[in-house]
Amino acid sequence: MELMGNISQPVYGPGPEAPGSSTPGLVGMVHGFLRMVQPNALPPSWALPLFPSQLLLYELGFLVCIAIGLLFILLVPLVGCCFCCCRC
Repeated sequence: MELMGNISQPVYGPGPEAPGSSTPGLVGMVHGFLRMVQPNALPPSWALPLFPSQLLLYELGFLVCIAIGLLFILLVPLVGCCFCCCRC
């Protein structure tokens, strides 16, 4: 028994194209970062349910960016406090 019934499979392209903008350098930089973090589109052959290990592998680039961001959020104030309070 199929869960989704008669739903057609989506077709994925090479990714979003940078729109025409007054700031093409910034738009190109953002799209370059997104292509670097997540270079592959979601494979259309994945069926429900998605396995957590597959989903984590697919989102690995975003998880690494989140981990680096959390490290900076925690370490920058700590290092600043040490420089301000513990000047030796």
